[in-house]
Amino acid sequence: MSIKTKLESIIRMSLPEVISDEKIVIDIPKDKKNGDYSSNIAFLLAGKLKKSPMEIANDIKEKINDEMIEKVEIANPGFINIYLSKKFLTDSIITIINEGKNYGKNSYGKGKRVNIEYVSANPTGTLHIGHGRGAVYGDNLSRIMSFAGYDVTREYYINDAGNQMYNLGISIKERYKERCGKDFAIPDNGYHGNELIPIADSLYKMYGDSKLDEDVEFFKKEGLDILLDGIKKDLDKFRVNFDVFTSEQSLYDRGLIDTTLTKLQRSGKCYINDGALWLRTTDLYDEKDRVLIKSDGNYTYLLPDIAYHGDKLERKYDLLIDVFGSDHHGYINRLKSSLDILGFDSSKLDIRILQMVRLLRNGEEIKLSKRTGKTITLNELISEVGVNASRYFFASKSLDTQMDFDLDLAVKNSNENPVYYIEYANARISSIIRKNQYEMVDKFSTTFSEHAYIIMKKLVEFEDIIVGAATKGLPHLIANYLYELASLFHSYYSAEKIVTDDDVSTKERIALLKAIKIVMNNASDMIGIILREEM
Repeated sequence: MSIKTKLESIIRMSLPEVISDEKIVIDIPKDKKNGDYSSNIAFLLAGKLKKSPMEIANDIKEKINDEMIEKVEIANPGFINIYLSKKFLTDSIITIINEGKNYGKNSYGKGKRVNIEYVSANPTGTLHIGHGRGAVYGDNLSRIMSFAGYDVTREYYINDAGNQMYNLGISIKERYKERCGKDFAIPDNGYHGNELIPIADSLYKMYGDSKLDEDVEFFKKEGLDILLDGIKKDLDKFRVNFDVFTSEQSLYDRGLIDTTLTKLQRSGKCYINDGALWLRTTDLYDEKDRVLIKSDGNYTYLLPDIAYHGDKLERKYDLLIDVFGSDHHGYINRLKSSLDILGFDSSKLDIRILQMVRLLRNGEEIKLSKRTGKTITLNELISEVGVNASRYFFASKSLDTQMDFDLDLAVKNSNENPVYYIEYANARISSIIRKNQYEMVDKFSTTFSEHAYIIMKKLVEFEDIIVGAATKGLPHLIANYLYELASLFHSYYSAEKIVTDDDVSTKERIALLKAIKIVMNNASDMIGIILREEM
């Protein structure tokens, strides 16, 4: 049980007949003079009890009696400030060591099924840094929500139908003809970059020139398989994996697109204008109506997207989370409107919009890849700064803010680099533990310094940080927590000697270090970082 949940329960028991149905908020004050935790419940009860907040707060204080609390102070005009006991904090060290990799895991989201769709890059090329940011967010949120007890499915939607895939097939065929020494001509709406040349080379190695007479569908399928395999390998290198890959083409093959279209037409919300079929989404949340079928008879992207999200809701998820690029902001209301028209509950759809990433070197923006002359690929970023740095820098910023990724900082071997700073803390702790092997501590008899107790308070926050990051969809809270914990350790290490001639004192401080290491590594795992043991 998290600290906030325990404190909420303690306060609730102090006035059970009064606050059984009241929401009790427990906060961590910025100014530690106001306690380790604080609540404003007395203000909320003032009207109901016809008493001043100060009277109510003092009533609650008098009835609080728990060994995890050292003292309770009441501050004007009625805040309840709570201080954790030192015994509770030192006992928490043993709890952390015993629970190990499971420390911080909880059942907050038990019984709730969540589908998180992220990356879903068009399989027409390689992943770029924008995809990398979305991949990190989706993967981190999946890890955190799973740790918080949610039943999470990680899903990738493959856009393998429509004109773009046909154009891809034509372009690959023309590159194949080029590789076979034949005349070739990539159409204007085809893919002219060099990314398809290796695919043509691969096909030539497998088939020679025996496939020159094959139709576009063959090259589309072969190209899709090769490109998707490349995407999966890049993501795997980035420590990002999926449970489900759903093909857009499969929606057509299963008849879901036509079924969805029929349901929309029967809803009475469709109409014909200028030869196109429109959906009246303005009846709900959208700023303008949307085209489902263009005047040339081709479906728009919206129709299969409606069918796809309807299919996900049919799979009985309690929450759908989509991670979209910044150019999809206008998509939210049209998709939600469409789902409501079909009879689904669109409040179950939560679309997160990721903002742009700027890569900086020497303080200047880098826009183009040296290899392709286009957007810098995820692979190039990984090659330059590594997986840990890439993931941490993406994880450390809220998804809805534009971010500057400083390449120079990401490779610095100094405390200026947050990744180096965190890894150095873990390596330093690991070294001390290796050199000082002690049996497991079952109780504490020495008094720790204030530096140490501050760290313990940070350690017991971890479960609440997990719950907050999971429920608010904010993985950067974990990245920030990890950095703060590393910083507290560095300060502690600089302030006092951990290993001394006193074996009892040393053993107990080594136990604290073991607890710090466990929590640091559990937090790191939540954001896909593997900390080094040696530097």
